[in-house]
Amino acid sequence: MLLILILISSVFGLSIAAFIHFKKTIAAPLVCPIGHSCDPVVHSDYSRFMNIPVEILGFLYYTLIALAYALSLIYPEMHSPALALSLAGVSLIAFLFSLYLTFVQAFILREWCSWCLISAGLCTVILFSSLALIGAF
Repeated sequence: MLLILILISSVFGLSIAAFIHFKKTIAAPLVCPIGHSCDPVVHSDYSRFMNIPVEILGFLYYTLIALAYALSLIYPEMHSPALALSLAGVSLIAFLFSLYLTFVQAFILREWCSWCLISAGLCTVILFSSLALIGAF
């Protein structure tokens, strides 16, 4: 059940990252689900990390997680404690980075992006589900 939760969360996260990148690429306004503009956040100086758009980093993270857990479902013998620990480590890094970005929204930009907050929530679900899987070994 946890593998499926992680897989679903990563697919949603992947979709959000792709959506944000698409909107930025075509220079269309990014409107949050609650009707507020996300543009001040997604076009801020903090929207890049080491000159890489943050949504691309999210896209790569969610793709890695989705592929790893999809393969674990298809080939259960692949899902080892070492793989679970590695994926939990990557998820911890993603979680901490999303905490940093949420801090930036709250205290530096003083602007909010619902899509970004949903992505941070998905990172949280993936991390705690990954940690629960490690406890299952």
